[in-house]
Amino acid sequence: MTAQPRTAARQRWLIPVLVVVISLTVGIGLLARELYRRPDAVPTEPAVSEVPTSIAPEDQPGSPTVEVTPDVVAHPQYPNVKQVLQGYFDSINDRDYPKWTSVVSRERQKTKTASEWRKDYQSTRDGSILVYRIEPGAPGSLRVLVAFTSTQDVEDAPVYLPEDCIRWRLVLPLRLESGSWRVDTTDGGTNPEHERC
Repeated sequence: MTAQPRTAARQRWLIPVLVVVISLTVGIGLLARELYRRPDAVPTEPAVSEVPTSIAPEDQPGSPTVEVTPDVVAHPQYPNVKQVLQGYFDSINDRDYPKWTSVVSRERQKTKTASEWRKDYQSTRDGSILVYRIEPGAPGSLRVLVAFTSTQDVEDAPVYLPEDCIRWRLVLPLRLESGSWRVDTTDGGTNPEHERC
């Protein structure tokens, strides 16, 4: 006879416990959805995969348009970073020193006179430009992992890799100057990855 009251007492406790467990599960699920949801303001521009496609030798260096991975599109500074890098590579491809000075930091401008800059880039063409990642640096700076291909006359290539086509992968530092991002001087200890095409 005492078994029925115990069973009834357990059933009375079971329902509130199940309600609490289900409520907690639903609440945690909704919270996780909000935390992991992408921001609403993410641009709808298509991003490319992180695996570059191969380009025929006669088509090197590839498109001069800066492309980005999905990771970069989700970054809040993505539009500004893409704009400054597009200006940077366009200035090299167009042999436009004034444009180059408008997208690099004052410190970087000091590294090259107009004549030195024009000589260094006289035969260079950059393409297949892909931004892999944007990371914070020191206050007011960013570090941008970028890969690109350059073609140039062999005599204008780096002395350590005298080739007419080189694939580069490096970290470009950006500095916030006068309210806009600029490509800054690279750290002397930073060695870019490079290989023959």
